[in-house]
Amino acid sequence: MALPPEDRAAMASSLIESLDEAVDEDVEAAWNEEIKRRVDDIRSGRVKTIPGEQVLRELAEEFPDAE
Repeated sequence: MALPPEDRAAMASSLIESLDEAVDEDVEAAWNEEIKRRVDDIRSGRVKTIPGEQVLRELAEEFPDAE
């Protein structure tokens, strides 16, 4: 925390990049399958969406100190 913000940002970036090497190669395909499944659920009516305004209002009520 004693480093200047620019140096901390560079260090954080380096740490994040180092994690990319350990990522499973099938992760992107798995996420694409999950996204397709969720979109299909919404389109078919199996899942109903909630308007964003309602979600934000409920979160603000549940976590009033989070702002």
